[in-house]
Amino acid sequence: MSDNATSALTTKDAVASAERPTEAIAPLHHARLYRASGKDPHKFLHGQLSQSLDEITPDTSRRAAACNPKGRAYALPLLADYEGDIVLRLPISIADEVTKQLNKFLMLFRGTDMKAVEQAHLYGLWGEATAAALVPESAELKQPGESITLAGGKLIRVQDTAEGVARYEYWQIDDSAPIPEGSEATEADWTAAEISAGLAELSPKTVSEYVPQMLNLQHVDGIHFKKGCYTGQEVIARMHYLGQLKKSLFRLSLQSDQPIEIGAAVIAGEKPVGEVLNAIRFDDGHQEMLAVVKHSALSVSNWRLEGIDEPLARLPLPYKVPEQEPKSS
Repeated sequence: MSDNATSALTTKDAVASAERPTEAIAPLHHARLYRASGKDPHKFLHGQLSQSLDEITPDTSRRAAACNPKGRAYALPLLADYEGDIVLRLPISIADEVTKQLNKFLMLFRGTDMKAVEQAHLYGLWGEATAAALVPESAELKQPGESITLAGGKLIRVQDTAEGVARYEYWQIDDSAPIPEGSEATEADWTAAEISAGLAELSPKTVSEYVPQMLNLQHVDGIHFKKGCYTGQEVIARMHYLGQLKKSLFRLSLQSDQPIEIGAAVIAGEKPVGEVLNAIRFDDGHQEMLAVVKHSALSVSNWRLEGIDEPLARLPLPYKVPEQEPKSS
């Protein structure tokens, strides 16, 4: 994996197939694994992430946010247990800055370290049959977050797409792990699947901009509200318990080939009401994106992107977002 690789979630020239994969494998070059090991990896990360490290077991993987003191997320890692250590998956585009920030706290934990897993290879898998061809025991993985530890790797069930396709991440942590085989898809196809699954990814333009709830992280088991103190916890808890969430993550579609910039403004009526986080073009000419949008814009029917006249259409997410549902009178 090259240090110069860019996240597929922000690559302008990436094009996904409109005929979405249902049984396929794609190599994921945009991400890198980091392994926290030694004396206190759980304690070290427990104080920095929105997830309880008690939830991370050989059979259970979870998402999390790493936040600054203002409760703004600067990373959204996927976490897994491997041989008692904690492995984090981070996008290469922000990984250096994320690990630099985490290393400030690592100095407090003598005998604990966190290093890139240089030899690792990552894959995205579509379909239960694809996973079963790699690991027959994958039939046991029924829900997002369930995982299996392999000799040399991890298989993690992640969120299905809104179209109902089962998905997995396979982490080949060392060379002893089996190599997956099957119909090939592209990293752009995986980006489209991530967007369909409603899973935001941060990029250099969007780090430290949003409280995790604005990214729907509470709806994909990414926030543990009873775990106790961690950096940014006070802001996140206040938003949860006082009902102060005023914006959240939407999946949107656009019939236009005009490039979409990360951070592009979503306009409702004539007012900016949100920003694009991730976007992907399809080979049939349409585009899809995840955008954080104010709930006050729900009463306005005509959404568009700044500088583009074509209207935006709302698309379904595979999980419920009560904040986006009409309020009963």
